[in-house]
Amino acid sequence: MPIQLSQKERLFLQDLKSHEDLCIQKYSKYANEAECSNLKQIFQKHASHEQQHYETINQIIAGQVPAMNQGQPQQQAQGMQAQASGMQGMSTIQGQGNTNYNQNDFTLVNDMLSTEKYISGTYDTSIFEFQDKGVRQSLNHIQKEEQEHGEELFNYMKSHGMYNIQ
Repeated sequence: MPIQLSQKERLFLQDLKSHEDLCIQKYSKYANEAECSNLKQIFQKHASHEQQHYETINQIIAGQVPAMNQGQPQQQAQGMQAQASGMQGMSTIQGQGNTNYNQNDFTLVNDMLSTEKYISGTYDTSIFEFQDKGVRQSLNHIQKEEQEHGEELFNYMKSHGMYNIQ
């Protein structure tokens, strides 16, 4: 049975949809501009996830509650933890004070981390404005993935000496 969205819910969804579209554009553009092959892969992967988010938002706008694959986020998180562990090792090898990173890559990844922080916060606020529990769960699922994107970007920056933790 299709869900009925309030005008306020529709406005939130339109905002989220435009944010996802911007993320798709930025990640795709930055994947072409990044020098580091690992960063290119991260950007390409995240562009694909953002496209999935965009499609999920479209489903909700169309009155459908998306069926969320509950196993996927856990598998994704495990993969990111493994990748982060690998990056931790790189950090030790390269040293915390490494400043031999590409400035353009720093600008790109820093911009995307800032974008992910903003988008995650937008989802946090939006989730509380929806009446339908299934929609709230779908938006929560997307927000969790946005946080995982941010974590992966942070770990990349930290492992390449771009984010100094004091």
